Amino acid sequence: MAAGRPTKILSVKDQIADQLRSDIISGDLAPNTKLNEQELAARFGLSRGPIRDVILQLTKEGLLISKNNCGASVNSVLEPKLQKLMINLRRNIEVYAIETIKSNGLTEDDFIQLESILNDLQAAFDKEDFTEVTKIDISFHNYLIYKAGGEDLVNIWYPYVMRMRLNYKRITTSAECVAEHRGILQALREGDITNAVKAIKANIK
Repeated sequence: MAAGRPTKILSVKDQIADQLRSDIISGDLAPNTKLNEQELAARFGLSRGPIRDVILQLTKEGLLISKNNCGASVNSVLEPKLQKLMINLRRNIEVYAIETIKSNGLTEDDFIQLESILNDLQAAFDKEDFTEVTKIDISFHNYLIYKAGGEDLVNIWYPYVMRMRLNYKRITTSAECVAEHRGILQALREGDITNAVKAIKANIK
């Protein structure tokens, strides 16, 4: 569920998808690991039908890859040239979002919500919960993407950011990461779109 939308109770399938995302982001499910539907069904106490739905969802997000007669596995790490291309594509989408937000504007409630996300980001760093750090980091950008273009833009952007995460190393310090996001937020609050774009580009790497 993208930030910026009304809060709703997650379905069982959404909860399972979120747990598997966490397992992939944390490295508990390493790149190229094969997923066994029967084992996952037993783990979560469900039939294989809902598990197939979750696998399909995560495949669309770019975290899994499915091949005929081979089942699903965690996607592979991108080679450097493709990672660079993915970064550029994500930057272009987020710059577009910032420039679109310039026209639509952000409300005071939006700034409160974004500030709350950054407080959660710092708290996750303080607990050294780097999987949660990653998910909260994504939710900050997701909020802006959704404000700029709704579900349509989120659906274009989301697979890029999730696939990029497979290449990332664990973050070990908070100062730079939190400061970069606060720089984006401050520029937006001041209506300084030029600096907001610069801050977004510096953050996506």
